[in-house]
Amino acid sequence: MLDALRKGAGTWIAKLFIGLLIFSFAAWGVTDFLQGFGQNTAAKVGESEVSLYEFDRTYRQELNRIGQQIGRPLSPQEGAQLGLVQQALGQLVGEAAMNNASRELQLGVSDARLSSIIQSDPSFQGATGRYDRGRLQQLLQANGYREDEYVIQRRRIAERSQLSEGIAGGMVAPASYLEALNSYQRETRSIDYLLVTAEQIGEIADPADDVLASYYEDNKANFRAPEYREIKFVTLTPESLARPSDVTDEDARAEYERAKDDFFEPERRKVRQMSFSSKEDAEAAANELAGGKTFDELMADRNLVSNDVTLGVMAQADFLDEALGTAAFSLGAGETSGTVDGRFSTVILNVVEVLPEQTTPYEKVKDQIVTDLAREQAEREILDLLDEIEDARAGGALLDEIGDRFDQPVQAPEAFDSSGKSMSGTDVTLPEAEGLVSGVFDSDVGIENDVVQIADRGFLWYDVTKVIPSRDRDLSDVKRDVVSAWKAEELSNQMDEKAADLLKQAETGAPLLAIAATKNLEVQSAADLTRSGQNSIIGRDALTAVFNGPVGTTATTQTADSTGRIVLKVTGSNVPTFDPEAPETAAIEGQISQQLRDSLIGQYITEQENLAGVEINSAGIAQVMGLHQNPM
Repeated sequence: MLDALRKGAGTWIAKLFIGLLIFSFAAWGVTDFLQGFGQNTAAKVGESEVSLYEFDRTYRQELNRIGQQIGRPLSPQEGAQLGLVQQALGQLVGEAAMNNASRELQLGVSDARLSSIIQSDPSFQGATGRYDRGRLQQLLQANGYREDEYVIQRRRIAERSQLSEGIAGGMVAPASYLEALNSYQRETRSIDYLLVTAEQIGEIADPADDVLASYYEDNKANFRAPEYREIKFVTLTPESLARPSDVTDEDARAEYERAKDDFFEPERRKVRQMSFSSKEDAEAAANELAGGKTFDELMADRNLVSNDVTLGVMAQADFLDEALGTAAFSLGAGETSGTVDGRFSTVILNVVEVLPEQTTPYEKVKDQIVTDLAREQAEREILDLLDEIEDARAGGALLDEIGDRFDQPVQAPEAFDSSGKSMSGTDVTLPEAEGLVSGVFDSDVGIENDVVQIADRGFLWYDVTKVIPSRDRDLSDVKRDVVSAWKAEELSNQMDEKAADLLKQAETGAPLLAIAATKNLEVQSAADLTRSGQNSIIGRDALTAVFNGPVGTTATTQTADSTGRIVLKVTGSNVPTFDPEAPETAAIEGQISQQLRDSLIGQYITEQENLAGVEINSAGIAQVMGLHQNPM
């Protein structure tokens, strides 16, 4: 609502100023406050000041806006981390720069004109569609504005609008630019191409030993053993603390009685429902049923299958329409109702099966109740134990001591790398604790690490016990991987060579059809290709080549999935006729024109900031936000 309050009287230029957000502090040449500035000033551009109150209000409104988007309130500290300080201050400093320029140019707005602007604002219209002063007062109060303050701000917006209108008000995108953009965006091309695949190359034979050894030496870094680390850890979870043996049968029975409703299942029925578009159709169907036709025969007559009519197994409370629930539960198994007037249509119901109410006996749920009670008790204990273990760790206790003292096992998984893989390449079983693996590789032997949380109520303490450095492997240890890598590279090279040979022939003027005939290939075609289009074979590199020259251009690139090569020739180009009156042209013109105006005004604001100088009261802003350091 505040955005609506601060908009001008309908001109695009007034709306622009509400949309101006971030102007880089680096571009300002910002200095901190010097002598002579008021304690209530957040920033100053020339002779125009931004008050701390205005900054605080703008910043908190931005916090509220983002908080509504993410579904929870944001603190000022969180907003500072997201850059909202710069955003709010950037908006206000940009406006102050224009206010300063307007003052120097002696721009002004008469009281009569200002009154007309305010009274014509749609935000202040009442039920009659005319200006309502009560509505104005209501909105100002809701957004924390005094009337005199709002009038001053609206006057400044109007003055800035005059200045901006003179700078860029009449600027529109040149027709030649729009025509060039239209040609670039809407041009389509067609190509013929030859496809080189791995199947055409055939099986790549294993390399000779000396070739493999040479390849390995040149690429040894690709086959190094990664760094591995060994750890030991202790976990504290409700599952590890739970003591089901401590839960007595009396306690379990008492819990069963307390939660008995959870084990009760009301009477349910498997119901089918046939809906009708009119009451007359429903009554005709009901007459057929009364004449001896079955519900299934009625379904067949209307080409209905089971999915069309089955509601499933439902309790009476499951029916959203109370009338349907009452009707269904008045029927026995195999019975069909007459017409029932439902909330949305008239229906006929058929009960396939009746499932009586039942209560799950204690003996069937005893084990689960005992487990749940033991876990609840463990959850109550876990935070106290967390504090005790943290105190013990702070006192220098080692993990083995922690395990013994608190009766928790100390676990030591096999060594793993930074991806959680063992030396044999399998996944190492580790607790699902976020940041555990990265924390292990940021730590070192002998370092006491912070506790790591597991799920919602679990905790883990770990020590790095051994670091196994990265090392070069012997060729014999990784021969299979090296052979696979060499073959993949050899296949790629051979496809490149074949594609290059085909391209060379095409560049001499040989038709692709003739080239294909000599190489037992097939000429394929693709049409209506655009610069931004997608194709399962013609990838981004190929599209770049297609539009990189005139019709007749030849090129070779990888396929979209990089598994093959394409040798292509551009066979046609089509550029739709530019229609300056077309709706899509008008839309593009509006966007481009607005971007040009925004860019020009943005440059003007930056220049005004540089000329007048921008100074920021960093300490005052930090104090307003409740921060103890400079948020910028």
